[in-house]
This record gives sequence, structure tokens and C-alpha cells, in this order.
Amino acid sequence: MQNLFANARSKKSHFIKSACAFFLLMSSAMLCAQGRVIAVDVSQTKGELNRFFDLSIGAGRANEGLRADWQQQLAEIKRDAGFRYIRMHGLLTDDMGVYKIDAQGREHYNFQYIDALYDYILSIGMKPFVELGFMPSALASGDKTIFWWRGNVTPPHSYEKWEALVKKLTEHWTQRYGAEEVGRWYFEVWNEPNLDGFWAGSQQDYFKLYAHSARAIKSVNPNYKVGGPATAGAAWIPEMIAYCAEHKIPLDFVSTHSYGVNRGFLDEYGNTGTVLSKDELAVARDVLKNRTEISASAMPNLELHYTEWSSSYTPADPTHDSYHQPAYILQKLKQVGGAAQSMSYWVFTDIFEEPGPRFEAFHGGFGLMNTQGIKKPAYFAYQFLNKLSATEIKNNDAQSIVATDGNGSVQVLLWDSTFTLPEGINNQQYYIKDLPPANKGKVSIQLQGLKKGNYTLLLSQVGYQKNDAYTAYIRMGSPAQLTRAQVAELKSLATGKPFAEKTIRISRDGKYQLDLPLRENDVYLVELSPKR
Repeated sequence: MQNLFANARSKKSHFIKSACAFFLLMSSAMLCAQGRVIAVDVSQTKGELNRFFDLSIGAGRANEGLRADWQQQLAEIKRDAGFRYIRMHGLLTDDMGVYKIDAQGREHYNFQYIDALYDYILSIGMKPFVELGFMPSALASGDKTIFWWRGNVTPPHSYEKWEALVKKLTEHWTQRYGAEEVGRWYFEVWNEPNLDGFWAGSQQDYFKLYAHSARAIKSVNPNYKVGGPATAGAAWIPEMIAYCAEHKIPLDFVSTHSYGVNRGFLDEYGNTGTVLSKDELAVARDVLKNRTEISASAMPNLELHYTEWSSSYTPADPTHDSYHQPAYILQKLKQVGGAAQSMSYWVFTDIFEEPGPRFEAFHGGFGLMNTQGIKKPAYFAYQFLNKLSATEIKNNDAQSIVATDGNGSVQVLLWDSTFTLPEGINNQQYYIKDLPPANKGKVSIQLQGLKKGNYTLLLSQVGYQKNDAYTAYIRMGSPAQLTRAQVAELKSLATGKPFAEKTIRISRDGKYQLDLPLRENDVYLVELSPKR
């Protein structure tokens, strides 16, 4: 116990020294701050903060959701980032034991594995963003599969039996959870049917599958929400709407995907060498295009859900692990604005087995956390977003969000988004290195309209060597396997806790200025809370 108190005193002393050093640096910086200025009047509100960024998060496949470590990580990120829905592949794949036909030709339905998964998701306050797929082998028209876990991607041999399966499952959920609960879910039909790897049929075959699925869901409850086409590359949105309008098929939302690399849509092994797009509006350009297409369609008010997005479509791209990723995420979300009703980051964890179990602790996996639950820098983009209050403040700066709770608390989330990938080199060659950022000078936060009084100021940061487990991992020599001590060390470096805390006094003029040093792809969260 004595050692415990000694360690606590040591950590507190270190925190105080670090905070003092930082505030001394800021004081010096204030004397010579130039360049970027974020000037806002906290009394000038823009409206309710659009929380489209945390509506949904992705996960690999349903069967992985039965693992204890997967569930522990999901509960942790739900607590920190506030995600409300979760979407995953493989709900109807054979490893979920959903459907079979016996020797006498009788159909059997079994939803026990799905129940175990959905019971857990609901128990932690989340909801399913249901993805209906892939095809149970007993219902499949062929044997073509995708991924190590062999998801069957062929159309059903009987669309009527597929419709019956979807209806049985929807009825089961209604009986188990109630129509009010299921009425809040989203039902999305299939995944990326515009890619040969994910759908061994034509566009018309997909529309037929969608029509049978929508009919089955609406027959249980007409208020349930169904949509698609869940395409790769922002495709098929006009065609989907036109088909449903012409044939009077229910369509409550449209969905699609986008990734910020220049070419390709599917590479689970990362063999091709992906290159991050230099397009300033990568990803956002797709979303804005889809919103324009919807506005010009027969259903101009449809919800648009991006049920997958990230910097890269391969789970072997080190951009996902790098300190560059949180600023990238925030920049894309800021650019999208209100054009989409959700942007579901793909995915929350590296417990993700499309190419099979991985043999390295950090391998460029899609996840916000690695397999051992070490939080990557990207994790903190969402943790910081979740700390923003309900009301957004007017702000002309293109790389920040300012929010207030209306009772005096103010948060400023700011970042620097800089493209650093050199010409002639791909992500897999570049982002595996220790990459110290260039200095970007200072950013000056200038607030006015604050109430007079004492405030607690908290500063948090993610960037190079700040909540940056990946750079620390590289400096360990990038070991494929981690010892328990190494896991503990990396976790201790990536907690997201504020690095500085101070009491400040706001005088009668209601103004406050804070200057911060800024490097490429730094992210800061500044929190001001009145002392009660």
C-alpha cells in the first residue's frame, strides 16, 4: 500500500511538472503567437450539434461478437465514444447457425447465436444496424464465398425462401424485443452488391433480393426501416431510388461506402499497396455527390447512411494505426457536415478476421483498438468528439468545432490536417516508419462572451507521441507479439486523459485567449468548465 501511495504521489508530481512546463510554454507562445486564429463568441450559437458521427460504428462479422474480448472492447468504446448502433457482416452466415434443410426437405430456423449477440449489444445501450447477409449455404444457389470465414455471396436458390427467412427473423426480434425497440433499428440488405467478390449476381438480382427483403420486413411491421444498396464507392444510389419508385418498393434510407484511397475497393490482404488520396475532399466528395443525387430523385428527403468509411479499404494499411488518422477523421466529418445522417467508421476493433487471424499486434487493421485493446490514435478522435456539448457555436475555422452546454461550459476541438505522403511511395511503405511531424507554428483560440468567474481548464491532445501507441510500438522495434508488460506500457501511453489542468479567471470583459503550439496532424481538445 505504501508503494501504491508513493507511485500515486510520483505520478501526481510528474503531472504537475508537465502542466507547469506546458503553461510556461504557452505563456511564451502568447507573446509571439501568429498565424491561425480561432475566434468565436460563445453567445453566438449555431444550433444543436449534429451527432451523425456517433450514430453507428462497424465491426467485422457477427460470430466475432460472441467473443468476450470483443464484447469488452465494445463496452469500453461505447462508454468513451458514445456510439449508438453497430453494424457487421455475416449475421446469416453458417457460423451463426441460422438456417438448415433436413433430409426430409423441412426448413429449420435457429436464432440462438443472434440472440446472444443482440442481447449483449442491447444490454450496453447500443442497437443493431442490421445487415442482412450473407447467404446460408442451405439457401444458396452456388458455393462462391468470400473471406477466411467463408461468407456465401450467391443469390438464394429460392427468393421466396429467403423472404420467409427474413420474415421469421423479423418476427422473432419483434417477439423478443418488442415492436417499439425494433422500430428504432435499421435493416440494410446485403453488403457491396456492386462488387463481384460480395455478390455473385447482377444489379437486377440485387434489386430482386431487396424487394423480397423489404416485403418481408414491412409485412411484420410497416414502420420498420429498410434500405440499401450498401454499395462500394458511392454507387447505385440513383438506380436504387429509381427502381424502388418505379416498382413501389419501400425504401426508408439509402446506404453506401467510401474510402480515402485512390483505387480499388476490396483487398483484405493489402497486397496491392494502397495510396492515400491527395484529393482534399476525398470521401466527402462522394457523400456530397450522393446528397445531390438524392435531392434530384423521386425521393428527395431520403436519409443517407454511410455504413462504412475510413482512410483505406484494406485491413492491412498502417494509416489506420498512425497518429495521422484522428485529424483525417475529424477533417472528413467536418467536410461532410449535414449531408449524411451517419458516417459509420469501419471498424471499432482489430478483432476482425476477414483475411484470417492476424499474426502481428499492429498490422494496419481497420480497428480503433488493436486486438489487445490498445487504443490507437484514431480512437481519440471519437472520444474527444463525444466530449462536445449539445449546442454548436458559430465558427468560421475549417478545422475545429466549438460547442457549449448553455451553462457556461465550452469545448474547442481543433486539429491540423496535413497530407504528408510523399510521391512515389505507398501507405504500406510510409506509415510503418517513425514519422516526426513538421512544426506548424501556433494556433490562437480567442473566446469572448464567457461569463465572469473561475473556470477549470483541461487540455487533451492526440498526435505524434501524444496518445500515440503506434509510434511507441515502432520504437519498440515493431515486435509481432507483445509481452504483457509491453501491452501495459502501450496502454498507459494511450489513455486520452488530459495532460494539463489549470484554474483560470475570466474577468468582466468575458474574454479568454489560449495559444497552443501546433504540429502536423495534431488534435487538441480544450475544455472550459465554470467552477461551482
